[in-house]
Amino acid sequence: MPYPQRIVCLTEETTEALYLMGEQDRIVGISGFTVRPPRARKEKPKVSAFTSAKIDKIMALQPDLVLGFSDLQADIAADLVRLGIEVHLFNQRSVSEILRMINVLAGMIGEPEKGDRLVADLQKNIEIITINTSKLENKPKVFFEEWDEPLISGIRWVSELIEIAGGEDCFPELASESLAKNRIIADPSSVIERQPDIIIGSWCGKKFQPARVAARPGWEAIPAVQTGSLYEVKSPIILQPGPAALLDGVNKLSEIIGQWDQS
Repeated sequence: MPYPQRIVCLTEETTEALYLMGEQDRIVGISGFTVRPPRARKEKPKVSAFTSAKIDKIMALQPDLVLGFSDLQADIAADLVRLGIEVHLFNQRSVSEILRMINVLAGMIGEPEKGDRLVADLQKNIEIITINTSKLENKPKVFFEEWDEPLISGIRWVSELIEIAGGEDCFPELASESLAKNRIIADPSSVIERQPDIIIGSWCGKKFQPARVAARPGWEAIPAVQTGSLYEVKSPIILQPGPAALLDGVNKLSEIIGQWDQS
């Protein structure tokens, strides 16, 4: 059975997954936002942003499969489907769904064993983090700030990784909302009320500024501000629903929480 040999990845997580499976030669085009792995930017033509794409460039690459993510890329998918291109949009929002995405992707290219091995590696890393977490004396309350204007709290896989790393998400009721607009914290004082011990910022495409966060009206009453426990986790390792989040992302969360526990 012939499997896809010319794949365009409209988001980073499928690109990284294919590289980790040793199947990077199938990739003929990537997103311009791709930073993992670094070599991908040097080796592959960039044909899309996140909500837009260069349809003519994609067509010129003659892909037999285009991979995208979520409803935000539905219009791109529709344009390509009308031109006769096979498109698959993933929609993973949790740790388990990220792992399933990798298995499905591996099956789509006819390499299920490679997918199983990658998933096993990612699960092993999570198991190690979980073992380390069990040694923590305290479980800090963590406010994860995905954006600052307006305030947006972390999505589901981030919330789950905070728990895996030994923390407690301050806004677990918002984490299940897949759309960022539904995770907006309209009243910043609600963060004060939840009294986070740690504040983690990951402003996608913008540098996190702890001093500006600490200076917000009334936030001096937050334990995290009082102890200076404000940290940045770079968005490429935590806000991409793929291998990066289950490797460097959760590792960084574990490091931050471990430092807090020892302070």
